Amino acid sequence: MSRVAVVTGAASGMGLAIAERLAQESHRVALLDLDGDAAERAAHDLRGSGAHALAAKVDVTDRGAVDEALDRVRTELGPIEIVVTSAGLDEFVPFTEITTEQWDRMLAVNLTGTFHCIQGAVPDMLAGGWGRVVMISSSSAQSGAPRMAHYVASKGGVVGLTKALAVELGPHGITVNTIPPGAIDTPMSRRAQATGDLPSTDTIAKMIPVRRTGTPEDIAAACAFLCSEEAGYITGQQMNLSGGRYL
Repeated sequence: MSRVAVVTGAASGMGLAIAERLAQESHRVALLDLDGDAAERAAHDLRGSGAHALAAKVDVTDRGAVDEALDRVRTELGPIEIVVTSAGLDEFVPFTEITTEQWDRMLAVNLTGTFHCIQGAVPDMLAGGWGRVVMISSSSAQSGAPRMAHYVASKGGVVGLTKALAVELGPHGITVNTIPPGAIDTPMSRRAQATGDLPSTDTIAKMIPVRRTGTPEDIAAACAFLCSEEAGYITGQQMNLSGGRYL
């Protein structure tokens, strides 16, 4: 069944792979991203393959911009039934050097931005009696990570939000789950490797039981399942995609 899906952070990496996979599943997809040009190129490619897709430049910390984009989705694609929040920010700073501004920005993007997008879309799901919400969190919220206290705290908040909404929205036919990715080969992780903040891909792979890093497509496949009809009895869960590193 074709649904209307909104994916944030959809211009690259995991968000783009998720948008592409949902489009392959015949869903109508809205790609939201701070990089509006890249999102539009991705949507153009999806339309070229026969999918229904639109793009919007959105800063998820701006509630007005989020609401405007969601209204456009409703007008052009229909009521929103699936939301995947993949937009995110990372940063490596020793805890004693994190500024208030850095702390606030990290939570604004990773946690409050997630709140904005979900709260803006949930009324459609409540009206329709069906919905799927998948939040991309992080395995660092399970394990901790040095020089990333603000990032870990923001992603831990996403995990907590998942559980709270699963309980509240479950009676209305809406499931809410989170995927905390482990080591995934994305543009964000490659930037961190280039600056020396993360080990090389080969080094990381040796620490993972399946002996490889994950791909955006690995995340997209799991997300597509959680957004399906078949996953209707799964809610409030963390689907760990870490190659066995976090059990």
